[in-house]
Amino acid sequence: MTTDLKRPATMPDNRSWRDNGWLKAVAVLALLFIFLVGVNGLSGGFKSLGRDFVDGFFRATENPLIGLMVGILATTIVQSSSVTTSLIVALVAAPENPLAVSNAIPMIMGANIGTTVTNTIVSLAHVGRRDEFMRAFSVATCHDFFNFITVAILLPIELATGILGKTAATIAESLGDVGGLTYESPFKTAIKSGVHVVEDVLGIFGGSDSVQAILLIVISIVLIFFALTFVVKVLRSAMQSRVEVFVTRAFGKSLVLSVIIGMIVTVMVQSSSITTSLLVPLAGAGVLTIHHAFPITVGANIGTTVTALLAVMAVSGENAVYGLTIALVHLMFNLVGTLMILPVPAIRVIPINMAKKLASVAVESPKWALVYVVLLFYGLPAALAFLDKLF
Repeated sequence: MTTDLKRPATMPDNRSWRDNGWLKAVAVLALLFIFLVGVNGLSGGFKSLGRDFVDGFFRATENPLIGLMVGILATTIVQSSSVTTSLIVALVAAPENPLAVSNAIPMIMGANIGTTVTNTIVSLAHVGRRDEFMRAFSVATCHDFFNFITVAILLPIELATGILGKTAATIAESLGDVGGLTYESPFKTAIKSGVHVVEDVLGIFGGSDSVQAILLIVISIVLIFFALTFVVKVLRSAMQSRVEVFVTRAFGKSLVLSVIIGMIVTVMVQSSSITTSLLVPLAGAGVLTIHHAFPITVGANIGTTVTALLAVMAVSGENAVYGLTIALVHLMFNLVGTLMILPVPAIRVIPINMAKKLASVAVESPKWALVYVVLLFYGLPAALAFLDKLF
């Protein structure tokens, strides 16, 4: 009798859970479609503007320092490297080729620096509790230092040799020759139809071709930002408990396992910021140390490159190979950075020790934490712009 009474109570809950899961899956698919429409519309908008306008707009990125600055600022403003890298892929692959691969590489590196601002800001919530803030801020900023060191090493090497761009281009071109494969998305027709709907709506309001193109660009950026923002929220609500399970299982395990878990979690939630921001309160609570968190953070860096690879699905045509090239550069940049720093203990402790020292300064005077955020994410781009004007 007791069993009969319990059974009806559990059935609706299970059915509700399954229904909710299906709704979230449908929502994710719909948002991914909107994202791809936005990427494709952005490319089309720049094509409509014409080469002269586009070339003038992006001429400044020929200076790698300005390209780095653009990547940092854009990612800091939108709080997502996924949005920045998706836009870069669309611009590189656009028919009018508004952004060259060589100019886009520093922007991709800048996006890697800019994406760390989110978890650093999250750590400031612990500022009122000394020990807790020490742990949280050090875990947050080890991500900053890892990306900053990687950029400081790889950007000069890339400028001198072009090794990342050349290798990525070779891989992209070889993939295109295998079995006659092309870079046209299997969803090209559906995505094009979505773009046409937007163009038809804009046509109702009239205006010149240039005005229509600018409006298409603006709406496409809004669609990309909207889709990525809400897909992250949906995935976070669906995966939060699973994320915590993945992360906690990595504590005290092998370095490779920790990196893999960081990658998997980030791919699932489509945001490295979520993965790294989850580590901050756990560190503040004393659940994990910076040595446990650091390899998970590095794995999150690799996992976030999936968004740029996904954006390649939305582009086609002869310049699509350039979109794949810059997406591969993003992946290679993070893989090379990981291989340079993580395997060797003497090198691995450098960003960790830097983060600890900065955290000890911030604990003594919390204002330095705010100064650090302002200088790194806003002062550095301003300094790069000043150097560009000076020289």
